[in-house]
Amino acid sequence: QVPVVESGGGSVQAGGSLTLSCAESFSEYSHYYCMAWFRQAPGKQREGVAAIGSDDDTRYTDSVKDRFTISKDKAENTLYLQMNNLTPEDSAMYYCAANECGVRRNYGRLWDSPMEYNYWGQGTQVTVSS
Repeated sequence: QVPVVESGGGSVQAGGSLTLSCAESFSEYSHYYCMAWFRQAPGKQREGVAAIGSDDDTRYTDSVKDRFTISKDKAENTLYLQMNNLTPEDSAMYYCAANECGVRRNYGRLWDSPMEYNYWGQGTQVTVSS
C-alpha cells in the first residue's frame, strides 16, 4: 500500500483555483508525521511549496504565500493544498511527501528539503494557462 496518494490536479486558466488532496495511510500514527507539498516543473529542481508539521506549524515558499493554504483533516487522514489565483508559473507536477518526525514537531528551516521526507506520492499534474 502506498502511504500517500495525491489527487485533484487538472488544467485551469490563470486566476483560477484548485484543491489538491493527499490521502495518507498512517492511521493512528498520523500525529507522528510531518507532511509537505513539493512541485517540479520540466527542467527545474523539485521545490518545496508548503509544509505542515506534526505540531500543525505551517510553512510556505514565498511565491505562494497569501495564495496557497496547506491544511490537514485529521479525522479523514487527508492533507490538502488549496491553491488560489493560480498563474502559469504554478504549472508543475505536484507531490505529496511525508516523514515520521515525532509528536508536536516540525522541520523548521529544513521543511523544504526533499531529503527530509521518506514517503512520496506519484504526483498530480497542475497546468495553468494564460
